[in-house]
Amino acid sequence: MQRWYGKLLGFIAGWLLLRHPAGGVIGAIIGHAFDAGWLAPRRYKDHKVFGLGPEATREEIDQAYRKLISQYHPDRVAGAAPELRAQAEARAAELNAAYDRLRRGRDGRKTRR
Repeated sequence: MQRWYGKLLGFIAGWLLLRHPAGGVIGAIIGHAFDAGWLAPRRYKDHKVFGLGPEATREEIDQAYRKLISQYHPDRVAGAAPELRAQAEARAAELNAAYDRLRRGRDGRKTRR
């Protein structure tokens, strides 16, 4: 479900602060940025890569990572079209980067391989 209340509250706050319709438009744009998640912390975006919420446990993150990386691993689509291979490589890189950031955040240090 799309969030909408940030746009409304931004419009009202912008209009009241600037006392001009342009303030309402500026406020609505800022509210849209909040609704769309552009200003969300990166850790929430990393959880979203795996289709999980920020309250996900370590086990849920590990399980989602293993499932998705097995699906998008470049070796799995080695015989596919070049476009599909490129998409799989990009998605695998995104999954690996998000998983590394989440592991670093929960362990409190950089992990070694």
